Amino acid sequence: MARALYIHWPFCLQKCPYCDFNSHVRAGVDQALWRNALIADLRHEAARAGGERLESVFFGGGTPSLMPPQTVAALLDEAERLWGFADGIEITLEANPSSVEAANFAALAGAGVNRVSLGLQALDDQTLHFLGRLHDAAEGLEALDVAQRHFSRVSFDLIYARPDQTPVDWEAELRRALGFGTGHLSLYQLTIEPGTRFATLVREGKLAPLDDDAAGDLFALTREITASHGLPAYEISNHAKAGERSRHNLAYWQYRDYCGIGPGAHGRCNGLATVRHRKPENWLESIARAGHGLNEERALGSREQASEALLMGLRLTEGIDIAALGSRFGLAPKALCDFDRLAFYQGHGLAWRQGLRIGVTGAGMAVLDALLGELVPAALLAA
Repeated sequence: MARALYIHWPFCLQKCPYCDFNSHVRAGVDQALWRNALIADLRHEAARAGGERLESVFFGGGTPSLMPPQTVAALLDEAERLWGFADGIEITLEANPSSVEAANFAALAGAGVNRVSLGLQALDDQTLHFLGRLHDAAEGLEALDVAQRHFSRVSFDLIYARPDQTPVDWEAELRRALGFGTGHLSLYQLTIEPGTRFATLVREGKLAPLDDDAAGDLFALTREITASHGLPAYEISNHAKAGERSRHNLAYWQYRDYCGIGPGAHGRCNGLATVRHRKPENWLESIARAGHGLNEERALGSREQASEALLMGLRLTEGIDIAALGSRFGLAPKALCDFDRLAFYQGHGLAWRQGLRIGVTGAGMAVLDALLGELVPAALLAA
C-alpha cells in the first residue's frame, strides 16, 4: 500500500523555455473549485490505495507555491484524516523564489510543510534571463534566506552545462551555492527536451547546446566539488548531507508504492499504474463527471515492474540488490542483469558489483542511459 503521496499543481505564471513538465499558464484560477477538486481526487485515491500511514507528501508542478496556503492546509488535513501520518513525515513543496511566493512561506510552514525545494536555477541575472525565469538573482537569494528561516529542510535547484559555460564559471557558481549551507542540492544539466522553446531554437540554429564532452567534464567536476563539501551525490543529479536525502524521491527510485493526484500525475500501487488526465480542464471535467481525475489504470506484470525497478534503482549510488529484487518479483538474478556485460563495464570503471548488489560508478552515471541498455537484459526491457 502507498506510503508516499504526490499532489500536482499544474499552473505557472510563465512557461520556461527548457521545461517539458505538465505546466500551464492560465489567466485566472478558481481557487475554491481547484481545492474541492483536489480533495475529491485525494479521497478517491485513498479509497483505492489507502491502508498505511504516509511517510511523505510532495507538492509538485507547475508552481505549487502559487497555491493558497489554505488549500495546502486543507489537502494536508484531509490526507492525514484519510491515511494518517507517520512520525517524522516529510512534507515538501516546490517553490519559485519570488518575493510574492516567499511572503507565503510562514503560512505554508504553519500549514504543515517542513521541506521546501526552491527553483533558483542560477545565481546571476544574465543566466536567469536566458532561462526565462521571472525572478532576478537578488530576489532569489532573499527567498532562500526566508525559506531557511521558516523550514527545517531546504533544497534548491541549479541548471548547469549551459551554452558556452566553462568549468571555471561553473565551479565558482557551485562553490557559492554550497556556501549557502542547505542540506540538499539538485543540480541538473541543461537538456533540450522535445516540444520546448529551446528545442525550437536549436532546430532554427539560434541555440547551440554545450557538447557532450564538455558537459561530461562539468558532471565530473560537480561530483568532486559537492563530495568535498559534504554533499555527495546519492542520485544522478541530487546531492545531500547525511540525513537530508529527499525521502519522497527515494520512494520513486527505490520502487516503492506511491499515489499521485492532480492533472497529469502518475501513481504506482499494488501492482497498478495510474495516470491522471493531463490537461487541467479535462481533469476538472473528469472530477465533475466521475469524482476522480483518472485517465488510465492498468496492471503491471512482474517483469515490467522488475524492469522499472532496475531502471530507477541504478540511478542511485547505492545501486540495487538483485537477489532482493528477484525475490520480490519471482525472477532469477540472471534474468535481471547481464552479468557478462556487467563484468566488462566493471573492467572499464563504469559499474560495480558486491555479491548480488550492483551499481554504476560516478563515471558510469555520465553515460547511464547507454549503460542501462547494456546491463538490463533486452528481454526484460521489452516486457
